[in-house]
Amino acid sequence: MSKRSEVETVKPKLPRVRKAALPAAVAAERAALFTALRPVVQMLGSMVGPNTEVLLHDLTRPEHSIQAIANGHISNRSVGDSIISGPRDDVGFHEAQRQLSVKGKGEHSVIMDYPTVTDGGLRLRSSTVLFRDSLGEPFAALCLNADMTMFEATHAWLEGFLKMQARPSREASPQPAMDTLMQDIIDDAVRRLGKPVSLMNKDEKTQAVQAMLQRGLFIVKGGVELAAQALGVSRFTIYNYMEALRLRGDADESHLPKGMTRGTRR
Repeated sequence: MSKRSEVETVKPKLPRVRKAALPAAVAAERAALFTALRPVVQMLGSMVGPNTEVLLHDLTRPEHSIQAIANGHISNRSVGDSIISGPRDDVGFHEAQRQLSVKGKGEHSVIMDYPTVTDGGLRLRSSTVLFRDSLGEPFAALCLNADMTMFEATHAWLEGFLKMQARPSREASPQPAMDTLMQDIIDDAVRRLGKPVSLMNKDEKTQAVQAMLQRGLFIVKGGVELAAQALGVSRFTIYNYMEALRLRGDADESHLPKGMTRGTRR
């Protein structure tokens, strides 16, 4: 099927869903939690030492989610960076995204002790607390990422028989721009298919879109347009692929653009 026929098969109309205003009491509740946790981030960062990064995320602002951070040299991040700038294949990130679709529960969620790896190759042990407001909506996450390098080196030294190759010193590199992060997600999704985009069929392009969804691409502004350019289709075709994934249960609602909810008709 040609790209033109793919687009013309379904003519989706993505509605503009006006988000209901947040009740004043809930907005105040959220603001109070962020105000309370910002100094806690700095306190924890001082107490646990320079080998553990402490972050506070605002999940309602994925492009600039980091509200407070201590020991940011671990992942080379700072206040205002995006949630997708974190470690690759972050189990906690995927679990947090899954939890975002679970509504109506007032209790907070704890995602404990999972491994992550930074872009610089550091192995971390991470834990996350996902905070919900009184309506049961998840909106904040407090994360700890412990650099295991020192502990692994101590373990190896105590064993005494392992010969470890000297590791080159790590030099801090600038935090990638948002466009670069998004392009990396797209390139990785396409590379998994093992063939040029020009040779991909509809099912393969849908698989690529699913991989992009899992990395959080479409919660960031401009993600749909960049994916469409990379796959050589229109943005409406990308919406068709996401709708197909949603209908067959292969896409968490929290990964979808605003407006693509369970009750959406297009």
